Amino acid sequence: MKMKVALLFSSKQGMARALGSYLFDEKMDEGEEPPPDLLAECDSDETIKAVQQALESFHQVIPIEADEFAYIRLLEEKPDLVFNMAERLFGPNRESHIPTICEILNIPYTGSDPLTLGLCLDKARAKEILAYHRIPTPPFWTVDDENDLPTAITYPCIVKPLYEGSSKGIKNDSVVFNRKELKKKVSEIKNLYEQPAIVEKFLTGREFTVGVLGNYPELEILPIVEIDHSQLPEGARPIYSYEAKWVWDTPEKPLDIFRCPADISSELEKKIKQIIVKTCRLFRIRDWARIDVRLDEKGEPNIIEINPLPGILPRPEDNSCLPKAARAAGYSYEQLINRVVFEASKRCGLLQKLAGSESYDFTGDGGGNHGG
Repeated sequence: MKMKVALLFSSKQGMARALGSYLFDEKMDEGEEPPPDLLAECDSDETIKAVQQALESFHQVIPIEADEFAYIRLLEEKPDLVFNMAERLFGPNRESHIPTICEILNIPYTGSDPLTLGLCLDKARAKEILAYHRIPTPPFWTVDDENDLPTAITYPCIVKPLYEGSSKGIKNDSVVFNRKELKKKVSEIKNLYEQPAIVEKFLTGREFTVGVLGNYPELEILPIVEIDHSQLPEGARPIYSYEAKWVWDTPEKPLDIFRCPADISSELEKKIKQIIVKTCRLFRIRDWARIDVRLDEKGEPNIIEINPLPGILPRPEDNSCLPKAARAAGYSYEQLINRVVFEASKRCGLLQKLAGSESYDFTGDGGGNHGG
C-alpha cells in the first residue's frame, strides 16, 4: 500500500483568488497597486505538477492549495505525511502557517518547523542569532520609517524587505550609496510591502548559494553554486536582484550566471561548508534548505540568507538553484523530491509506511558531500 502524501502548495492563481479583495479591490480603491513581484514566491502550475508527478512515482498524492480551507482538507484526508512547499503571502510567519496546522492535527510534514521557518524569514532575527553565535554575517540595521534612519549606517549598503524571499523587493537599485538613496528605498519598501526594511552592509566579494539535504549530523552538502555577477547586463549592480532572477533571465533566453560546481579553492570550499553545517545545526534545519553566502573584503564567507523552504522550479533552463545543485550531484528532479520525503519519513519514524523505500535511489552519480 502506498503512503498517502498531501502536497501543500501556494499557487499563483490560488493565492490571488483567495486574497483577491485585498490585492486588487482595496488597493485600487485607495489609488494604489500591489507590488509587481507580489506573487513571486507562489508556485507556478508547472512546478506544482512536476512535484506531484515526482511524488506519484512512489505515493498516493492529494494536492491541496494552502488557502483558508487547507485545515479542513487535511482534517478530512488524514494523510500519512504532508509535503510542504507552501509559501503563503503575507506576514512574517506566513511560511509557518501550514506546519503549524500540521502540528495541530498531528500530521508529520517535510521540512523545518514553524519556529525555524519564522526565524529564517525574518532576516533581522536570523542575523541576530548568527551574530550571537559568531557565524559571520554582514552588519545590519532594521528601519521602520524613512524619517528615522540610524546615523551609524555605512555605505554602500543593500536595502531589503525584512521578511520576504525570492528576491522580492530586492531590485537593481537596492544597493545604495548615500542617505538620500537609502531613504527612498526604505520608503518604497514600507509603502509597497507594508513592512520594515533591513539595511545591510554591502559585501563586494563573490556570491554563492549552497543546497543541503538531510538532517544534522547526516547532512549532504550539494555542489556549491556561484552566482557570476560578470554575466549580468552592463551597468547592473553585482547582486542577484529581482530583475536578474525574473526579468533578465527567461527560459527562452537563460542568463548564463551560474557556475556549478563553483570554481573555488579547497580551502574556501571547506570554510563555506563549515559555516553551512554550523548554520543548519544552529537553526535546526530539517530535510532540505538552500543557504546564501557572500565573501567579504577579506575573502571570508558570510551567511546572507537562510532558505529552509527552497525554490524547486523543475526545468534546467529555469535556473532554480537547489535543483541545479542536485543535478550536479547526480540527482534527477524526481530523486530530489523523493529524497526529501525519505528524510522526513526517517526523521518521523515513517519508514515502515514508505512503500518501496528500499528501491529509492538517492545516491546520485556524484555520491554527495557529507558534513558533520
